[in-house]
Amino acid sequence: MVQLSQSQVQKLSQELRLTPQQILQSTILQLTTLALEARVTQELEQNPVLEEVEPEERYLSDDNEYEPGKEADTPESDIDWDEILPQNDDYQPKIEYDREQKSPRQTQAAPRGLVDHINDQLKLLNLNSTEEQVAAEIIWNLDERGYLAIPIENIAFSFEIPIADAEKVLRAIQHLDPPGLGARDLRECLLIQLSEIENAGDAITLIRNHFDDFANKRYPKIIKALGWEAERLQAAQDIILKLNPKPGASLAHAEPDYIVPDLIVEKIGDDFIIEVNDARVPELRISSSYLDMLARGNNLNNETKLYLKKKIDLAKWFIQSIYQRRMTMIRVMKAIIARQRDFFEDPKNPLRPMILKDIAEDVHMDISTISRVSNGKYVQLSSGIYELKYFFNEGMLDESGEEVSTRIIKDRLRQLVDAEDKRNPASDDQLAAALKKDGFPVARRTVAKYREQLKIPVARLRREI
Repeated sequence: MVQLSQSQVQKLSQELRLTPQQILQSTILQLTTLALEARVTQELEQNPVLEEVEPEERYLSDDNEYEPGKEADTPESDIDWDEILPQNDDYQPKIEYDREQKSPRQTQAAPRGLVDHINDQLKLLNLNSTEEQVAAEIIWNLDERGYLAIPIENIAFSFEIPIADAEKVLRAIQHLDPPGLGARDLRECLLIQLSEIENAGDAITLIRNHFDDFANKRYPKIIKALGWEAERLQAAQDIILKLNPKPGASLAHAEPDYIVPDLIVEKIGDDFIIEVNDARVPELRISSSYLDMLARGNNLNNETKLYLKKKIDLAKWFIQSIYQRRMTMIRVMKAIIARQRDFFEDPKNPLRPMILKDIAEDVHMDISTISRVSNGKYVQLSSGIYELKYFFNEGMLDESGEEVSTRIIKDRLRQLVDAEDKRNPASDDQLAAALKKDGFPVARRTVAKYREQLKIPVARLRREI
């Protein structure tokens, strides 16, 4: 019998450990098309045994017959490509992308930046050399809204000048075009713009003395404090609503947001054809030179052989992960179409309740896999581009016992808010009662949750004069 000391304890436990292949597959699966293209480029640079298959190499010169995945002059080796790329009826060849095709010339000029716009106006001011340096420091510390991001005292200290002198330069910038640049906060930004508007005295009083109440729409409190009529407060508010709270936003370099769909679904006859939009992702193969080198083993020491074998294994896993990504995305998209076929037939039809677990059970995969596929991915339909998450929504039973999508309830909630009396907006309790009349028995806290998801403010902030 073996006796254990006090410091030696036997413990039996279960641990779940992912293999490097599983980690790589999970990583590749969650990448968008653009991210995958960048990852492939990175892998080509880091792994010497990987190489890109040029489009012209995919066609044989003698019979012009396409053979995807064929290795040029590949010697006999121990690589089982049937194991790496298993046959699957869902496989669809990639659409070829012409890399020589030039992008259409951009005819729209890029907007001038905020810094250039202000510098052009500063040339018209009579600033000395120190003031010019202070102005430059202020300009380069404006955020995307056009607000000064650091205290003016810091700038004055760095140039060893009085704070009043730095404030003088700041005031000059604040009254350039557009006015309000260099403001420290929203209140100051609005006051700067109002100072250049005639007959804006009431609006200035409102922002200067009652900004917090005005921002929170405490109109009765303001009327009582100032002794105004509602019409006078409304007139002042109309002036304020025409101001620009972010004067620098229109001058900042804004890169346009493009959405590249990861999937394309097209209806042909009664069937929906699914295509993975990865034509720009290079097709990869393992270099025949390195395979030949490893197979022959001539003049290779053990360290070199181990290095080559490791790189070839990584290349096999990477190619397999890209293939599995395509197959998984197609399977998930097919399952989504099957459950939401009415919507795919006509987007005017409401979506059916569907959660990640439903698709996971349909395709016999883990919920985490479905989450990776749907996160950040987009599909292009004839009616537009949709995020895959759009098709997932919870359901609830209405008063008749029929399951309805929460998206329908949210749409009805927005309609109720849009149609409410803005002078006396409905509370969450009142909205819950209205939804119950429509056959949707939801609690007040559920209404509050849906309202926050729709970015609808509370009743107090929806109130108008």
